[in-house]
Amino acid sequence: MTDPQNPLHPTDLQGDMSPEEREAAQAANEFDATQALAAAQAEIAALQARNAELNDQYLRGQADVQNARRRADEDVSKARKFAVEAFAESLLPVTDSLEAGLAVADATPEQIREGAEATLRQLKSALERNKVIEIAPAAGERFDPHQHQAISVVPAPGQEPNTVVTVLQKGYTIADRVLRPALVTVTASS
Repeated sequence: MTDPQNPLHPTDLQGDMSPEEREAAQAANEFDATQALAAAQAEIAALQARNAELNDQYLRGQADVQNARRRADEDVSKARKFAVEAFAESLLPVTDSLEAGLAVADATPEQIREGAEATLRQLKSALERNKVIEIAPAAGERFDPHQHQAISVVPAPGQEPNTVVTVLQKGYTIADRVLRPALVTVTASS
């Protein structure tokens, strides 16, 4: 009699089986093992296919990233090239005006002045179109070390210290970045 706490394995009962029953049990076990092996091989094949698919996706992703970097580098290079080109193109009318003014041999001082003023307007317009903006602080404006450079300090009784007295040379910004600070004279501290 078998103990319910310790059941016998089917192979333990083979002693009680006939040779045909044993052969049938062995064939059944081999069939189950073959099916398990086939299922495991199918799962391995499916995992290998998935691995190959993921590897292909990874390689394509890497290629896409490299292509995006290359395109971005080309875009930056073109932007720099064409930015300079656009700036130079905006200065050509100024050059034309200066050459036209110099070609007039018998111009009066008034004509020369008018031509110079018109050319200066063209130049300022070209600079503004290209985001080059003048820094010209007014007298009495607070000194800004980010946009102004103090060349000298003068005593100014009754005025607040560190205020602009005179502008010796205008400064310029380009796209909110100081290209050249304005050279100024400022009041002394008390």
